[in-house]
Amino acid sequence: MTSKWIYNHLSKEQIDIQNKLSEALNISPVLSSLLVQRDILTFEDARRFFRPDLADLHDPFLMADMDKAVNRLTEAVRNNEKILVYGDYDVDGTTSVSLVYKFIRKFYNNVFFYIPDRYKEGYGISYQGIDYAIKNKMRLVIALDCGIKAIEKIKYAKEHEVDFIICDHHTPDIELPGAIAVLDPKRSDCNYPYKELSGCGVGFKLLQAFAQMNQIDFDAELAPLLDLVALSIASDIVPITGENRILAYYGLRQLNKRPSVGIKSIIDVCGLTDKEITISDIVFKIGPRINASGRMKLATEAVELMVSNDPGFAKQKSNKINQYNNDRKDLDKNTTDEAIRIIDADPASAQKKSIVVFKSNWHKGVIGIVASRLSEEFYKPSVVLSSSKGFASGSARSVPGFDIYSAIDSCRDLLENFGGHRYAAGLTLKEENI
Repeated sequence: MTSKWIYNHLSKEQIDIQNKLSEALNISPVLSSLLVQRDILTFEDARRFFRPDLADLHDPFLMADMDKAVNRLTEAVRNNEKILVYGDYDVDGTTSVSLVYKFIRKFYNNVFFYIPDRYKEGYGISYQGIDYAIKNKMRLVIALDCGIKAIEKIKYAKEHEVDFIICDHHTPDIELPGAIAVLDPKRSDCNYPYKELSGCGVGFKLLQAFAQMNQIDFDAELAPLLDLVALSIASDIVPITGENRILAYYGLRQLNKRPSVGIKSIIDVCGLTDKEITISDIVFKIGPRINASGRMKLATEAVELMVSNDPGFAKQKSNKINQYNNDRKDLDKNTTDEAIRIIDADPASAQKKSIVVFKSNWHKGVIGIVASRLSEEFYKPSVVLSSSKGFASGSARSVPGFDIYSAIDSCRDLLENFGGHRYAAGLTLKEENI
């Protein structure tokens, strides 16, 4: 594959800003040109970019429904209700659950966590998960990195007197679930200034607001958990700009100076002991191991590891997860090679603007990775599908400049369900609609 470099020349107005930045910051015109292209246009913008500061985090109460979410969580704690922390099985979901669970457990014991089984329950809020809450008399569920389209399931929960606080970052439909609170900066009626938070980032904003309302020390109780937020930002490939840049900066600092027991054990099995952890290390080493738990077995194991304070348990669990990752690599490579053979065998593939491949027996746990590999290999939006419960179910990955979520949304009449964002999505459809 050959690359086509796209270079945008600065406008006259941008050149004026470039010159002013060079003078104000005493930097070269080349560097100030890069800043302008990143939409960093003032001295204050540059200060926030080069010197991230937790004081620059936005007020969490600017997010729609935040007051409702904090009031309901405060009520649950005051009334000693059982709280269930529920999340997706990928890195963003498991770090979200670990973050919220660890924070609440610092001052409240009646809290539990739940990760759905990828193969038995599928993505998002499941009826099985709601039934688990009903059976165990859990009256409040905090759903993280999922739930924005779970309209019928939230109705079912309400019928059984189970309240939900949804913390999601995926693109919502016009109708929102009837939860107690729906926290999602991408809501059309949400005026929160930054729209690109990870699911864990939205969970963090809930905890920030709760701490603020209940006079809990941010630096002592919440900042030490930012290593989990950094893992989610890097692994979910959200833009490292604005608020994400601040959270990632301080999260990396925590990872390098004082990682939690569980995360330290993952760092060790990655061969990163005593090395400076970078975003690339998270993307290519730490994140895949956390993900492997949910891909190959149960993501609950990843949460158990990340919330553990027992070095012996953490070492045992991280070694187990490391083996899952080794198994995942073999499966991932074999599936990718097979998908490429299918594409190469299609004489019309070179003329097609996108890739859609399907095989009924492909392992559901790796098709998201395979979609990413194909989009990188062919530089085309790619959809990879396998059979699941009588339907074709899979993942889509895109390339810069193409909104895969909007493209899938335009085909919604062919789909059973779908969700995601600009560069990544999941979908389910009847096999005859492929």
